[in-house]
Amino acid sequence: MILQELERLKGFIQTGLPVELKAEVEIVDDIVVVNVVSSHVVRLMFFLRDSSECLFKQLTDICGVDYPGRDKRFEIVYHLLSMKHNRRIKVKVAAAENEEVSSVTGIFNAAGWLEREIWDMYGVRFSGHPDLRRILTDYGFEGHPQRKDFPLTGYVELRYNAEKKRVVYEPVKLDQEFRRFDFLSPWEGTDYVLPGDEKAKKG
Repeated sequence: MILQELERLKGFIQTGLPVELKAEVEIVDDIVVVNVVSSHVVRLMFFLRDSSECLFKQLTDICGVDYPGRDKRFEIVYHLLSMKHNRRIKVKVAAAENEEVSSVTGIFNAAGWLEREIWDMYGVRFSGHPDLRRILTDYGFEGHPQRKDFPLTGYVELRYNAEKKRVVYEPVKLDQEFRRFDFLSPWEGTDYVLPGDEKAKKG
């Protein structure tokens, strides 16, 4: 029954969308997923919000994903909810490194802060956003921390300086090299003696 409803929704979207939107519709893990190019996402959102068979009037989340190996490195995933039909749908947009994605703030008010978060974390710009600025990182922050190529330690650290009696920013300094972890379980045995085992009595 659920699969039949999903197939019906998929068919409605495929036949109802204009051909020039170039949207691909599929069912993944019991949810309809629509893949669309970044320049057509606004028209698609209007269709999904206003069509009688859809009525996805609530934007619950927008998240970003980083795939450094792809030509279009970033994927923006929109999660929509239809209270009327008790359904959910995902919309996916692939974006290259310097490609702008059309903002959907004119359709869903909730998109304002969510798009700002993606810009802050991944560096994906949203054209038409009324106030695209950082939202989670601090003023003057360099880089975008959710990118796979962003260093885990970051570039700067902040601490309270007792002499200056204020918070100061300094380049990250590591007092020691990163420890090399051996993830081999000691129960499976190692090629060397683990620290502390040298004290054990040999039977």
